[in-house]
Amino acid sequence: MFFFLFYCAGTGAYSQDVYVRPDGNDNNPGTKEKPVASLCAARDLVRKYKAINDLPEGGITVWIGKGQYDQKQPLILDENDSGEPGTPIVWRPVKDEKVTITGGITIPSEKFTGVTDKVISGRLSKDAARKVLQVNLKDLKVHDFGRIKQYGHAISVSAAPLGLFFGNETMALAHYPNDGYIQIGKVMDAGSVPRNRDYSGRGAIFEYTDPRHSVWAGEKDIWFQGSFNYGFADDNLLVESIDVQKKQIKLAMPSLYGVAGGKDYQHYVAHNILEELDTPGEWYLDKTSGILYFWPPADLKSGSVMVSILEDPIVCLEGASYVTIRDLTIEVGRGIGVYIERGSHNLIAGCTVRNVGTSGIFMGQGANQTFPFITHEDYEGVPVSRKIGNLQGQIYKYTAWDRKAGSDHGILSCDVYNTGSGGIYLSGGSKRKLVHGNNYVENCKIHNYNQRNKFLWAAINVDGCGNRIAHCEIYDSEWQGIYVRGNDHLFEYNNIHHVTLNSNDTSPWYIGRDPSDRGNVIRYNYIHHCGNTERMNMGIYCDDSSTGVLVFGNIFYKMNTIYGVLFSNSGWDLKMENNIVIEPVSRTVVISAHYYTWASGERIPMFGENGLIRNRLLKSVNIYEPPYSERYPELADYLKPIVDGKEWEGMRARRNVLSRNLIVGGAPEPVERLGGEYAQFEEINNFRTDSDPGFVDYKNENFNLRDDSEAFKKIPGFQPLPFDKMGLYSDEFRKVTK
Repeated sequence: MFFFLFYCAGTGAYSQDVYVRPDGNDNNPGTKEKPVASLCAARDLVRKYKAINDLPEGGITVWIGKGQYDQKQPLILDENDSGEPGTPIVWRPVKDEKVTITGGITIPSEKFTGVTDKVISGRLSKDAARKVLQVNLKDLKVHDFGRIKQYGHAISVSAAPLGLFFGNETMALAHYPNDGYIQIGKVMDAGSVPRNRDYSGRGAIFEYTDPRHSVWAGEKDIWFQGSFNYGFADDNLLVESIDVQKKQIKLAMPSLYGVAGGKDYQHYVAHNILEELDTPGEWYLDKTSGILYFWPPADLKSGSVMVSILEDPIVCLEGASYVTIRDLTIEVGRGIGVYIERGSHNLIAGCTVRNVGTSGIFMGQGANQTFPFITHEDYEGVPVSRKIGNLQGQIYKYTAWDRKAGSDHGILSCDVYNTGSGGIYLSGGSKRKLVHGNNYVENCKIHNYNQRNKFLWAAINVDGCGNRIAHCEIYDSEWQGIYVRGNDHLFEYNNIHHVTLNSNDTSPWYIGRDPSDRGNVIRYNYIHHCGNTERMNMGIYCDDSSTGVLVFGNIFYKMNTIYGVLFSNSGWDLKMENNIVIEPVSRTVVISAHYYTWASGERIPMFGENGLIRNRLLKSVNIYEPPYSERYPELADYLKPIVDGKEWEGMRARRNVLSRNLIVGGAPEPVERLGGEYAQFEEINNFRTDSDPGFVDYKNENFNLRDDSEAFKKIPGFQPLPFDKMGLYSDEFRKVTK
């Protein structure tokens, strides 16, 4: 009887729901009256309950009380923390209470003082010397400041160093210029070029074009971030020295393609310089003394001041299933906000993920590069959990890599912004087996997502097979909107605008360099106000050897993309149907036979023995065996020789169609063919006009078509588009007014 009563007492101690409050105690039972204080303690109570009980009907809810929960270690939910179908484990705030989970700490406003060191004051402008405040982080027991590293194209994504946040916004490390960029001057030495397998590590030497550089001579740990050769390849490079007499910069490390000057996009911003702390919102950290200098943009008492500490993800779901995390703010970390690996049917809903050093929400493994130099062709690495690393290098070499993202996960109605390396990375499914992952991002708002890494790190990246991006709003980036790898993904009802504003060879939607990436559908999206007429930009960019993309029922407006609303290098089976294209600055379609023009030297490296395309079609997957031979018989002739050892069928564009599109304005001829007869794109039943074709309200951008629109008269079978459904919608997590 004693043991029976003891058992009953033990099971009764863990109620169905668990409560957490900042003023709780981790020794408490987690009841509403006696809550625990930490999220990890709440997790452990749920584990104990599950160990001796079946999950109750409706599952278990962890109710989190109002306040801020600073994580010194990640909150990790694994297989032991799973729910079951119909009985999920839900983590959410108490009703109408605001909860923030952070990877940092708050600095009390009273800890700040005016600048006390006259030497420091003397290095600042007179205005800054009066308004900059200081705080000693070591006095607050913060000793790990991290360090600035090289990051950019072909380089591993690393955790950010300590960052500063005020009023829920990221503060800028002291930099120059405050707006715009510095142009690269005459290049004396491009430095070593790792892209050409020069691993000698020599930094470039070039003339600076702005006399402000002379102020920084002799300073250490100055970094230049920009695009140093190609306008799609960003980098962050340490300055070795500044020669005032010669007006030259010597960099301490190489950039992938070397350094070049003379083009508008070959430019940079200098940062981590005390003398440039000259604007509200900027800061600088003296890592030796631990003193942080900050010019607050408003009274310190008007918002909290925080610094990021945690390099690991703030929240990790690793093998957990049927877990819902909702209505939380997850912020202020040096790495990933939310990390998801394995498991199934997890839901991140109504959350705000912001102010993190790398990606906001990251699904699937990253990769640890093992090759010791910056490289392209010689990349080697191994999968790794909880870190991004050189994921881009790994998946470029091993395109069918299963990143163990799990299945049926949802990211719903979340806001993701102020992130260092892209917004959301979606993955799941098997590219090799063509098994769908059924993971999705829906009704999310993603913006300002390139604070550190630029190229390849889009608002949403997706790989794997059979995933969906729907009803999202993506905006505010100089770089890509959506970056695609894999098969059978669906992109629908999204609103993408004001992206690719200041980069080159980039686009709102991108796929390329793998003909086996087929079955992707882009439908019912509103894509507008994108691109830059001074740059090489595209709209839907089906890059080298892309195949099997359907662009149906979209509305494109004010596309400042001089290389077309749709662009392809030698694509196959690209279908652009039933779209509305309004006021493009150039053609609706540009198709390039690039293997016969500027890329003629790439024929054998791409198609020959051990060529990139051949390896992707025969080694990463095999197009001559199921499931590819059955699902994509169109690829059967792709590697067929035309001229043995020199030319192959895949080099010539095939079966591309522009049909039943309404085009308002733009070039009189909707298709531009670059490279002659092999730039094939058939035109069928398109209608172009310079007049209003019958929009409900053209002036105010209501692009629904009236019933009497010319489109229905001039285009056989043209279908009306669901313009009002494109973009965000209202649900229990988000209210939208249109």
